[in-house]
Amino acid sequence: MKIVHVEDFFHPDAGYQINLLAKYMAKCGHEVIIVTSQMDKMPNHLKTFFGKENIEQRDKFYMDQTNVKIIRAPIWKYFSGRVIYKREIFKMIDSLNPDVLYVHGNDTLIGIQYILRVNRIKYKLILDSHMLQMASENKFSKVFKWYYRNFITPIIVKNRLIVIRTQNDPYVESYLGIPLNQCPWISVGTDTLKFKADEQQRKQMRMKYGINDNEFVVLYAGKLDESKGGMLLAETCKQKIEDKFGQKITFAIIGNSEGEYGQTIEQIFEKSQNKVLRLPTQLYTELPSFYQMADIAVFAKQCSLSFYDVQSCGLPVVFEDNNVNLARIQQKNGVAFKKMSLADFRSKIEYFAQMDENNLKRYSRNAVNYIKRNYDYYDITQKYLEIINTQLNS
Repeated sequence: MKIVHVEDFFHPDAGYQINLLAKYMAKCGHEVIIVTSQMDKMPNHLKTFFGKENIEQRDKFYMDQTNVKIIRAPIWKYFSGRVIYKREIFKMIDSLNPDVLYVHGNDTLIGIQYILRVNRIKYKLILDSHMLQMASENKFSKVFKWYYRNFITPIIVKNRLIVIRTQNDPYVESYLGIPLNQCPWISVGTDTLKFKADEQQRKQMRMKYGINDNEFVVLYAGKLDESKGGMLLAETCKQKIEDKFGQKITFAIIGNSEGEYGQTIEQIFEKSQNKVLRLPTQLYTELPSFYQMADIAVFAKQCSLSFYDVQSCGLPVVFEDNNVNLARIQQKNGVAFKKMSLADFRSKIEYFAQMDENNLKRYSRNAVNYIKRNYDYYDITQKYLEIINTQLNS
């Protein structure tokens, strides 16, 4: 079948859901096309994290590697977290003659526009939701939720549209009023062909960066801004943390920082009493080798999709105790610290740093098994395809 994905922001070097889902759908023999925005019109904070240069070449490399086609549609602007496409996008998608249009983000402007025109299109419409209750903080959120619940949700309910939840969170029902029986949950996951434990790679990377075999390495990879707790991470690194041998541990910090906030963080890293390996943002394809050299991974605030990638590489995690994170560590594959507590964050890192080797290996095995049982993207893709086939046959 022909599946067209619409995504406001797509970067070919990212490891987001759409990057992997489109790739695995193509692997299953389907014709897959991603329609997305012009990169040059997107705000810098989105572009710079993964890189904004040579996008055409990067798009081509992704297409050659995955057999997924990328089309960048013209837009007016990016406003309040949403892309405003020019009207050409509707004719463009119609001309592709898809069997299914999969719109990423039921609350995006393009998602709402397609819900409003659902009775005028000749193909099946499926949407998803990436929103969490704890992340709904836009200053216009109350007005938006009221509008959506009263004018958009009735159309979704009447037409029995499917809104796939990528997180096991009731946001779509609690705030938007969409019945959960129309919102199946399919978790995000990881590409286990790329992200896996590799002892040889661990030794090579440690040798490359001057890290001894017995050093305890704590990894952070992601944005170093306020939303991801960049300052909490830096302050946690500042005071010496000892491993079980009484040696200071190593923090491998991967990611770019920006502005005054970023400068302050970098100054704190420089004053750390621990060893800090400071590296810029890496290409998604290069990340496995960095994960493979570490012992644990940390997330200072919230938790990014890289949780699944680090777990697949055998890294136990330390992150804050929100409802989503607590559900993720039921298999003794990580621990949670009290939200925004510097002391508890440090103590949980120390807990792993001073753990005996056998117990640490047990946590590592639990992490790998947790991913293999639940979050391999091949299996996840089959769940998406089952829903799509059911809709096509309805």
